[in-house]
Amino acid sequence: MYEWNKFPFDHSPYDYQGEALREIWDELHEGDREPFPADERLQEAWRCYHRGDFQQAVNLADECGLQGHAVANKATGMYASHLEENEKRQRDCYQSAIARAEKAVIEFPDDANSHHFHAFNLGRYSQSISIVKALKQGLGGKIMHALTRALEINPDHADAHTALGLYHAEIIGKIGKLVGGVTYGASEKKAIDHFKKSLLLAPTSPIAHIEYGNGLYLLYGDRRIDEVSGLYEQATELTARDAVEKLDIESALAEFE
Repeated sequence: MYEWNKFPFDHSPYDYQGEALREIWDELHEGDREPFPADERLQEAWRCYHRGDFQQAVNLADECGLQGHAVANKATGMYASHLEENEKRQRDCYQSAIARAEKAVIEFPDDANSHHFHAFNLGRYSQSISIVKALKQGLGGKIMHALTRALEINPDHADAHTALGLYHAEIIGKIGKLVGGVTYGASEKKAIDHFKKSLLLAPTSPIAHIEYGNGLYLLYGDRRIDEVSGLYEQATELTARDAVEKLDIESALAEFE
């Protein structure tokens, strides 16, 4: 196993030792609604995740078996998305998380995040090989099914709403409204509705703003560029609560350079 790249910023603001993690938990998990774990080993895995030590988060989570699926799959996917520059290693990360998530879905069928992080890593893997190729491989249906199930279990799962909004927007953006709608059930209205719901549920989440902006650009291009820029600007004005939010905000800031 190769050594993962390090979080490139100061992690000390996101190092929630002792009871500090429990105290800020609901804010940190505004998007995914993950419950606070009783297992102290998983608490430590989440501490590693939130301060940007993604590889150690996965290692600790895997020591706990499948009950650590959420932190392991979130850490793997976020690391691959933000910090892994090698395309093969990036895809390997997504595939390892997908394999773990497939087992978690069987073991924990009523856990929203077993389905959500399955969809999340399938979605990022699809982006890495091209959306059109992924659709031909049948990944679109798997993503839709997983996100729909996550929202059936927890209708207030903001990150699942964001992901489903992006699913609709990406299909329309890549293959058009007609084919996307008839073949994959993609809908411009559904995309916007999911993005708006996500912002309502997680108004201080940088990624909810950023992905809404990305979705608008996929759907409308430069016709609504002012709204896209406004959503990115709102993301940059938020305060990062953990390493991933810091990376999200920095990516939004880079758009203005």
